[in-house]
Amino acid sequence: FCSLSVDLSKENPYEDVELESQCSQQSLPSSPGADTSKRPSPEHLTLKHVPSPLLSSFIMAYSTAPCLTPSLPAHRQRLVSVQSILSQPSQSQVHYSGTNNRNSSLDKEPHQRKLFEYFLVVSLQKSKAGAHYQPEVTQQFPPKLERSFKFMRETEDQLRIIPQFCFPDAKDWESVDNYPSEMFSFVLTGEDGSRRFGYCRRLLPSGKGKRLPEVYCIVSHLGCFNLFSKVLDEVERRRALSPALVQPFMRAIMEAQFPAPGRTITIKTFLPGSGTEAMELCRPADSRLEHVDFECLFSCLSLRLLLRVFGSLLLERRVIFTADKLSTLSQCCHAVVALLYPFVWQHTYIPVLPSAMLDIVCTPTPFIVGLLSSCLPQLTELPLEEVLVVDLGNSRFLRQLDDEDSILPSKLQSALENVLERRRELGIGPQQSSSFNFLHLSPVLAVVPEAFVRFFVELVGHYPLFIVGEREDGYSSSSSSPGPCSFQREGFRKAIPSKAVRRFLEVFMETQMFGWFIQERELHRRALKGLFEVRVQEYLDSIHENEHRRVNRFLKGLGNKMKFLSKK
Repeated sequence: FCSLSVDLSKENPYEDVELESQCSQQSLPSSPGADTSKRPSPEHLTLKHVPSPLLSSFIMAYSTAPCLTPSLPAHRQRLVSVQSILSQPSQSQVHYSGTNNRNSSLDKEPHQRKLFEYFLVVSLQKSKAGAHYQPEVTQQFPPKLERSFKFMRETEDQLRIIPQFCFPDAKDWESVDNYPSEMFSFVLTGEDGSRRFGYCRRLLPSGKGKRLPEVYCIVSHLGCFNLFSKVLDEVERRRALSPALVQPFMRAIMEAQFPAPGRTITIKTFLPGSGTEAMELCRPADSRLEHVDFECLFSCLSLRLLLRVFGSLLLERRVIFTADKLSTLSQCCHAVVALLYPFVWQHTYIPVLPSAMLDIVCTPTPFIVGLLSSCLPQLTELPLEEVLVVDLGNSRFLRQLDDEDSILPSKLQSALENVLERRRELGIGPQQSSSFNFLHLSPVLAVVPEAFVRFFVELVGHYPLFIVGEREDGYSSSSSSPGPCSFQREGFRKAIPSKAVRRFLEVFMETQMFGWFIQERELHRRALKGLFEVRVQEYLDSIHENEHRRVNRFLKGLGNKMKFLSKK
């Protein structure tokens, strides 16, 4: 299920959002007043003459951090400059994209229009040899597969392998009388590149004395950790009363209307002794940035190590994370992948790898893999290729390539690091950032995705100026015009004034995630909307404004010179 082949034509399962006004139902441009027809053409663009306000904000955060304790007024002034990164006026929020969007629920397969595909209870059973336990499905809903043959075959394959992901440590288990409930998730990649998410709750069943845990697992195409965590809370409550109460509840969930991004649905079910109960479920507007536990990642890794991991992933290297708990592994793996937004990891991604599949880490292709610490002795015996091994429990690298600290452009890395170090400080107080509003994140948590989005805007935010179409007369046309488009790679790279950034970009542009990013924007120029596109629009508007000011200064200077000559 961990397909190593990549089909760049596959849709991004996360990108299903677009923007609308926060105050009305009418769509608004992402940057009011912008006149895209006046943007400088690619051949006339020179970014080194157009200082970016976003980069200025980053560099302000970096360059104004003195070694000595600043005076209070100066400190407040600098804080205002840094907060400008996060306090852009809110112009937009996310809403359902309608039937014209390629990810519309109406365009999906029938099983993709449901909140989940199936619900499983997985328990540990004695193996035939009797030496150890092995996981098996003991309950399934729906009980029968009534789909196409292809879907049934793939689902049957998944049902055979899912128990191993629910109990990747099955061989280590013995009966216990106490075990705290644990939530984790995994990802299955199908033959066609599509991804399914497994949301798991592992706990001890009700009873007395020593017993083995069981796992409740929901498999869905939706990346909504918090939504399914809430469902599993209710499953756990009902199963404690009676296992017979679980199936009617899950049927009500499956039959519920498929929620649009950012929308909430209400599920009403009957519970003996309590009557009819209602539960609200909110689907995230952008599941790549919402429902991600960034703080878990920061609590496990120092900022310096985190940015080294981030740089390694941008170059599509092999990375293994280890931790003692399944919840820590899955949360940190999901969080580090979310930091790549708007780019999508195109290679093997297994947040929780069963020990029986450990040989996967010997593959020469890129991967992100999570391993329980109990697997480390086996890992050291394998013939590994160049790989970064990250110990989440002790905030250290167990194995590295020794160049991780020099991957990212130094100024951008320093600015990013400074903002992240102050994320709590920057997230305190009333904020007006649009990212807070349409990501539905607290200000402290919104600092993290906002900072990384700004990093990518500085790196590739000028890309729309270099996606051009071909007219019938052979001349290039605006990327907004209909017809085939192509990406001007060399012009895009050379437009960056910094040599260090150009060197990094030259390597980054060879990755599959960058190739997918550009191809998506060549094919769907107008359809893609989200936090990144909003920030890019603001960036391009700032370029246009600076170009306009420069022309005005030239004309004013020319006018003054003509006046001076006429006096002579």
